[in-house]
Amino acid sequence: MDQLTSGVTFIHSAPAALCPHVEWALSAALGVPRRCSWTVQDAAPATYRAEVTWSGPVGTAARLVSTLRRFPDLRFEVTEDPTAATEGLRYSYTPDLGLFHAQTGPAGDLVVGEMELRRALRHAAGDPARLVTELSALLGEAWDEELEPYRYAGANEPVRWLKQVV
Repeated sequence: MDQLTSGVTFIHSAPAALCPHVEWALSAALGVPRRCSWTVQDAAPATYRAEVTWSGPVGTAARLVSTLRRFPDLRFEVTEDPTAATEGLRYSYTPDLGLFHAQTGPAGDLVVGEMELRRALRHAAGDPARLVTELSALLGEAWDEELEPYRYAGANEPVRWLKQVV
């Protein structure tokens, strides 16, 4: 039996013409019909935003990302919650930067592994400025900077944070 998890797909910006195609793609990837509640994306003229919560087997986030990457004009993020046996995941995509992927812990924080840190130290070769650049890349800071204006909801729309621990 597959381990089940849940997550959220944030479509931060989609041109109007793509919205129905995105819904069809999400429905196909999730195996169930999904309708999105599209709202105007104030950060980018003539684009729309939507959020889709989902549940399914571990690996569903990767399937969603693979499907959504076929639309190069989208900006999106997909999260997959951790389970007892797996780390959580966060994927971020922008047309300019492409795809960022990282594991997340129970609180939604990015998890950076030992080998990734060792590689960053090796590449920095003792140069503090280079180490900052390497760590910034591991944390996906460029994606966060580009997506932050899109993460905020439009006027009078609720804001949904990526992860909250109660």
